[in-house]
Amino acid sequence: MTTTLPSSQALADTALQCPRALTHYDTELRAVLAAAADTPAPGGADPGGFAPAWELPAAGDDLDRFFAPSGISAHTLDEDGGRRIGLLNLMHNSRTRTTKTFASLVIVARAVAHIRRTGESVVIVTPSSANKATALRDAVLRAHESALVTPDQLRIVCVVPSGSTAKLWHCGLAGDATSRTAHPLAVLRTDEPGDVKQLARAVVEQEAEALYADHGIRLWHSLDLRNYMVADAVRALFERDFLPEGDRTHAHSVSSAFGLLGHFHGQQWHTRRQWPDIGGQYFLVQHLGTPDMVSSLHHGRFDHRPAWVFRDGLFHQDQDPHFPQVAHDPGEQLDATFYTHTPATSPRMNEIIARQGGGGVVVSLMECLGHYPRIRHMLAPHGVHLPADPRDLREWSLVMALTGVLNGIERGLITTREVLVHGSGSYGTGDFRPADPRHLHPVASLEDLRHVVRAAAAA
Repeated sequence: MTTTLPSSQALADTALQCPRALTHYDTELRAVLAAAADTPAPGGADPGGFAPAWELPAAGDDLDRFFAPSGISAHTLDEDGGRRIGLLNLMHNSRTRTTKTFASLVIVARAVAHIRRTGESVVIVTPSSANKATALRDAVLRAHESALVTPDQLRIVCVVPSGSTAKLWHCGLAGDATSRTAHPLAVLRTDEPGDVKQLARAVVEQEAEALYADHGIRLWHSLDLRNYMVADAVRALFERDFLPEGDRTHAHSVSSAFGLLGHFHGQQWHTRRQWPDIGGQYFLVQHLGTPDMVSSLHHGRFDHRPAWVFRDGLFHQDQDPHFPQVAHDPGEQLDATFYTHTPATSPRMNEIIARQGGGGVVVSLMECLGHYPRIRHMLAPHGVHLPADPRDLREWSLVMALTGVLNGIERGLITTREVLVHGSGSYGTGDFRPADPRHLHPVASLEDLRHVVRAAAAA
């Protein structure tokens, strides 16, 4: 099915939407999952160890209820410099407000299928900078609420860096002491957020065999990039069915570009071609704290940075259009979620952009604040409400992406007639209840985390 994109005015009142995308694309999603078993992980990042089969539970009302928050919609936001700016809204789950919901639902559904087929219990162990933890915990809770599994059969341990705790959402899994022990939020105090990845992997490697032997419990380290590629493939299926064909730039705030790789994977799937060549360009948006993918794309190395001049209390540069022209600090951390340095996915993303077109830009907090009133005005008619005071914004992904697009248009970095911004996350202090600090489990070592994991298994 191909639907003509309505005018901006029409989309102010109605949107192209697919309310339950994972259910809507059930048949194709199962086929994409089955093929993932033979698909190498991007960058060769195979996590090893136990993982459920690449399959979903049988279709039914319970699975449909579970997949309910996987809605996608498309909106026209604005016209700028002769270019239409659209929004692909992937934030319809009010309990997360991020696109991490899609992969989290698929990950948990795979665990459910394994539990039902084997009778074994599963404990998911995942590192996260915050949003993935929130989304996976919500998905586990939804699996319990939908009666897909019982709390005894499926649990989750999340490991989060201390700098991200303000972004952790309260979840029903923290409702009582027993549930908090079975589904702990472990917080690692560290100056390097990426340490949580090594710690989570290490605890699974050390504890998996013993916990299976003693309790029959499977530990699953779920940080496999294919989990995200498969789930995000539905973006391309939605585009195929609801948006007109033609040259289009897909813009996304990225840390490792899982979402865009998933979109590309979906295009490969439905065209049955290694290079779909159906007009999809990709535009990466990053912040100054981790600009590695944009640096690699445009300068061939992760550590490229422009030459800054400190003047009038700010840092300035005008030699590199892919970096901010003005910033409060060249190394500022705009959002703790974007914490990955030298991502293994970068060479693959560079290859795709070199073949299909696109580019990237790094944005500063000052640039985001400069565009903030306009962005807030653009989004409001489409049900995405930014706080009036940007200091109340906790998830900057969408504002970053739109700032990058507006800068990219102004600087001539975007060449297509249409830009589709993948709305991967946006929430402020009024949108969620933060996790109670008393319910967090501080860890300082592998031994500390081992105690947390063992307690979760025994709860």
